[in-house]
Amino acid sequence: MAERETWTTRIGFIFAAVGSAVGLGNIWSFPFQTGSNGGAAFLVVYLAIVFLFGFPAMLMEFVIGRGSNQNPISAFRELGFGSWSFAGTLGVLSSMVTLAFYSVIGGWVLSYIAGSATGAYFGNAGGFFGSVSASPLAVGTHAIFMGITIGIVAFGVENGIERATKFMIPAIVVLLLGLGVWGTTLDGASAAYTYYLSPDFGYIADNLASIIPSAVGQAFFTLSLGFSVMIAYASYLGRDDSLPADGGAIVVINTLVALLAGFVVFPVLFANGIDPGSGGIPTTFVSLATAFGELPGGKLLGVVFFVVLLLAALSSAISLLETPTSYIVDKYDYGRKTVAGALGGFIFLLGVPTALSTSTLSWYNAIVFSLLLPLVVLLFSLFVGWIAYGPATEELGLGSSFGDGFTTLWLWWVRLVIPAGIGLTLVLGVQDLLVKAGVLDAAIILA
Repeated sequence: MAERETWTTRIGFIFAAVGSAVGLGNIWSFPFQTGSNGGAAFLVVYLAIVFLFGFPAMLMEFVIGRGSNQNPISAFRELGFGSWSFAGTLGVLSSMVTLAFYSVIGGWVLSYIAGSATGAYFGNAGGFFGSVSASPLAVGTHAIFMGITIGIVAFGVENGIERATKFMIPAIVVLLLGLGVWGTTLDGASAAYTYYLSPDFGYIADNLASIIPSAVGQAFFTLSLGFSVMIAYASYLGRDDSLPADGGAIVVINTLVALLAGFVVFPVLFANGIDPGSGGIPTTFVSLATAFGELPGGKLLGVVFFVVLLLAALSSAISLLETPTSYIVDKYDYGRKTVAGALGGFIFLLGVPTALSTSTLSWYNAIVFSLLLPLVVLLFSLFVGWIAYGPATEELGLGSSFGDGFTTLWLWWVRLVIPAGIGLTLVLGVQDLLVKAGVLDAAIILA
């Protein structure tokens, strides 16, 4: 069996993990989730969840991955708890389902880069979205995006993922900063910042049942939690790296990029009189495309924005494909290129229905957000907090200067707070799915 790959540098791991986190979840999903859930009201709940649940949950995946030095499925067996492999399997399945529709959206981005350069969507952004989002063209761009993703993963951890993300992450940050500075010059900037940064706590109280599942799903989605991605990435780490320090850096950078995306998107929408809560999933594509069509230099601005979106999408897509790839390569010792190609082809086929129907894509998205991610994180918390707590706390302390007090607090937080919070979220998420499916007329819990 070939020697298992590792990250060549610590910054390589951080950039790769940040790349997994800084994806469509930040620049596509975050603005429309914020706009659909009361603007700053959603932002307050989201930030609280990121730091109270997201950061500790990321450390859970880290200790499983580095402690086992194995892929997300074999990790539990390596740690001596093979009966818990189903939790890692569910996480891997979540990553595959997500990539199936995520790649379709990545394909839309490719169409919008071309559409921005030619001005094809100017004057009829809705019509353009319809032509590229649910059509044979969408299947084609889905295939191209998946092909690029396969190519990067096929080159391996060092030459593929690490090298690609070292370029992508700085490029995303620099381009977003430039767009954010430009956004301050727009006429709607002041109103946009008020909407984005001044929470209505009454709105939070009245809409808690829908905000909590959306905020938790968004936090886990944007931090790549529940996909088993962080288990796979941490399995390539050395024992002298500080997991809390690396996790903290990843969470902070990811959150800053998400916030920065809002400073780009909302001024553009407000400058053109577009309600940020009206677009749903197409917000980034229809609403922003409409705005770019009305702004001076709209072609150039559109190209830059959608290039940022493409880089973000790819940096996350490669992590979602790496998760199942690492399992097959580890367990069966097949060639990485063959495995990446075969899995990518299967995931492409799984995503074809979402390329032909945006309503199908919406259901894929809702199931991942409201059901799969909270369920997987809940299982990981039970495993780390109550089953493998000895090896987990020992692993967390390696290479760290945070001390025993931090480790003890983290353990009890994982044991009690995360299961309680995620359990409630899971119930609310299932309730939300039942309401959307018409099984329930309205929310019953926290209604």
